[in-house]
Amino acid sequence: MQTLLIRDATELDAEACAEIYRPYVLETAITFEIEPPTAAEMAERIARYRETHAWLVLEDNGRVVGYAYGTPMKPRAAYRWSCEVSIYLELGRRRTGGGRALYEALFERLTERGYRTAVAGMTLPNDASVGLHAALGFEPIGTYRNIGWKLDAWHDVAWTQRPLATSPNPPAEPR
Repeated sequence: MQTLLIRDATELDAEACAEIYRPYVLETAITFEIEPPTAAEMAERIARYRETHAWLVLEDNGRVVGYAYGTPMKPRAAYRWSCEVSIYLELGRRRTGGGRALYEALFERLTERGYRTAVAGMTLPNDASVGLHAALGFEPIGTYRNIGWKLDAWHDVAWTQRPLATSPNPPAEPR
């Protein structure tokens, strides 16, 4: 029997997150990182973004099999109510419902913290990611053409966004 659990990540999850991410870095253009981060680097990312936004993991029977997180969209102050979101699942776990559940939990956390808009970029082609984001209410906002060179080819990145919350203006500061 499969037991899935979504919870806040800790630095103790860094090694598992780094291992999930590693094949995406080395074998795909889904991420434009070229060198996989170490567990120590991943722990630092988890700590930083857990404090300001959110970083969640998906466990299957006690083993981390996916993660999702929010980061600042841009450094300028006017963007502070918007965030960029990303999700990575262990290879072979697409279309199992874990990604949707993980993202929905992330959106809830980000909304509680006062964020109003989530943006996500997807290296193309990536039908699974495009489909997941569309199903979760993301709408296309543009495509950067031939923006990244990886694996001996140029790649496009499609950008999407979705509202997280509406609130009175001016909005309260994100927490």
